[in-house]
Amino acid sequence: MENEKNLFNEQNITETLLNNYMPYSMSVIISRAIPEIDGFKPSHRKLLYTMYKKGLLKGPRTKSANVVGETMKLNPHGDQAIYETMVRLTRGNGTLLHPYVDSKGNFGKVYSRDTAYAAARYTEVKLEKISEELFCDLDKDAVDFVDNYDGTMKEPTLFPVTFPSILVNSNMGVAVGMATNICSFNLKEICEATCAFIDDNTVDLLDYIVAPDFSTGGTVIYSHKEMTDIIERGRGSVKIRGKYRYDKKNSCIEIYEIPYTTSSEAIVDAVIDLVKKGKIKDINDVRDETDLEGLKIAIDIKKSCDPDLLMSKLYKMTPMQESFSCNFNVLINARPVVLGVRGLIAEWLNFRRVCVRRMLLNDIRLKEDRLHLLCGLEKIILDIDKAIKIIRETERNDMVIPNLMIGFDIDEIQAEFIAEIKLRNINKEYILNKIDEKDSLIKEIARLKKIVSSNTGINNLIKKQLQDIAKNYGQERKTDVIHEDEVVVVTKDEFIEDNNIKLYLTRDGYLKKIPLTALRSAPEQKVKDGDEIVQEIDWHNKSEIIIVSSKQAVYKMKIHDIPECKASSFGEYLPNLLGTESDEKIINMMVTDNYEGFILYGFENGKVSQVPLNAYATKNNRKKLINAYGGASPLVGAVHVMSPDDEIAISSSNDRIVVLPASLVPIKSTKSSHGVTVLKLKKGCTMKYIKKVSDAEFANPKVYKIKEIPSPGFFLKSSDN
Repeated sequence: MENEKNLFNEQNITETLLNNYMPYSMSVIISRAIPEIDGFKPSHRKLLYTMYKKGLLKGPRTKSANVVGETMKLNPHGDQAIYETMVRLTRGNGTLLHPYVDSKGNFGKVYSRDTAYAAARYTEVKLEKISEELFCDLDKDAVDFVDNYDGTMKEPTLFPVTFPSILVNSNMGVAVGMATNICSFNLKEICEATCAFIDDNTVDLLDYIVAPDFSTGGTVIYSHKEMTDIIERGRGSVKIRGKYRYDKKNSCIEIYEIPYTTSSEAIVDAVIDLVKKGKIKDINDVRDETDLEGLKIAIDIKKSCDPDLLMSKLYKMTPMQESFSCNFNVLINARPVVLGVRGLIAEWLNFRRVCVRRMLLNDIRLKEDRLHLLCGLEKIILDIDKAIKIIRETERNDMVIPNLMIGFDIDEIQAEFIAEIKLRNINKEYILNKIDEKDSLIKEIARLKKIVSSNTGINNLIKKQLQDIAKNYGQERKTDVIHEDEVVVVTKDEFIEDNNIKLYLTRDGYLKKIPLTALRSAPEQKVKDGDEIVQEIDWHNKSEIIIVSSKQAVYKMKIHDIPECKASSFGEYLPNLLGTESDEKIINMMVTDNYEGFILYGFENGKVSQVPLNAYATKNNRKKLINAYGGASPLVGAVHVMSPDDEIAISSSNDRIVVLPASLVPIKSTKSSHGVTVLKLKKGCTMKYIKKVSDAEFANPKVYKIKEIPSPGFFLKSSDN
């Protein structure tokens, strides 16, 4: 028993979560998945800083493997994870609007799911010129440095970026219990908006920021409400659609830009799937022709096809149009916060002001140290012969500095500087230059102190840097913008191929829908043994079918929702398709475009009820309508007529026939009406069927025609047997 107790230890779940899971969660949130205000995650920062320390801002590229290996001194992860991080930052991959890494070799493509990047030993990298803006103040105490994971090196906690990089390049990450999804914006627009925000923090940023700008181009469908949410709250959804051109000569649509969130393979797969399912019939072929020149998806279409209408369908039914869901979750002082564009600009400005102030104070300190040396030199210059005499008469080397300090009343640092001056520099030109340098230093220190002493001075310096960055690195928008009101809205009906079809209903309840084009090669219809076709209708696909059952029910369906089949198949089994009861039989089917006309129901007791077809038109897509007709007597048939002059034929079980116009049967406003007696039946007889005269195929229907109801009818002629 004691041994069994030692096999496990009971733990309190709450304590276990606090001790084990919470530290892990915090580590993922703070040190891995969520970017900070400089726009980088730790993995990005460690990689770029390594490249900076290797001198890759200037000079030739180096093998990616070299960078990956060096980065492992800062980043305690495997080489593959580090290399994947690098791939996303490169120009070759195209993930970023403004890449930080200049690349040579195959780095894959952001718009291709299957294009793999080459191994690190084959590719070469260096830093892009814009990366200078990440490191320009790094050596001037602009940010704090901390030890790396093993304490052998120092690394910056943040980069002193000179522009809001958090908004200029997209960033995505999934942490524990939270995620971030930041879209990219045009650099010039962000710089202009930030300058305007510095002058007035209540400025309408939409006057400067048009919409997100993605590295893969495409077109943003502009929504003022969504953009306002993104600007103010940091949440919202941006719809992006691809761009295409039509080659009329070859009947080919060429897609050359796609949404940032998808891939060319996903689009091709979706188009192929639509063609296979028969939802789009105007496409002959689709190919992914992406090559070294860029993305290209070619879609060959039929010459009769409208390319713009087809693309509207593809926007709706494929990833050619997708949404980018914004979630601007950023770490501010090690705490995750969701901020809008306005909030991110405000936080970046606070961060940048601190960086600039620290950089200026560092410059002031260095210049004051230099001025201090020159002030000591000035005292020597006034009596250079005395200095030479002191040095010559000093017997010991270690006494030179103390003797100079005593002789000219200067400190040790000044004396060290003077003692190191070369003999050749003791000339008039050198002395005048140092005096001029001292004067310029005094002026520069005063200028810097004036800037540091006021927020206005720092703001002006930040604005000047932003204006220079916009001028040097700004580029035209890659993503076009159209207003949502300009987008052509394609209705659901326009997605339906309105081809001609033929419907067959069998006695056992099978329904076959076959395109007329398919019937040309296979006119013979296959049915189950013992079954037969009892009704067939030539119609078109963009319509509705109404099916009458024996249980006072009417079923409605869109014809395009019924799967197409071949002549060699049995078709769709209606009890399965409609969900009918086990003892429920299908009586008849009819089709309509607009619910015009009437339905005449014939009952075994000789009565007929006429109901307007629009009584079954419903606003919602109800599939089954109950109490659709009278239930006092079993139903033997239902006929759809369009005009009161349409003639119907009714037969009794003892072969008496009447032919009458539909106008003789009163129209009932109540669907469940029991009807009026049309056929006078002898005892033991019932109504046998009700049909349109055209379906009855009488040799001469006039011989059965009646002018008033009810009527006993006429015996079936031998010629109609």
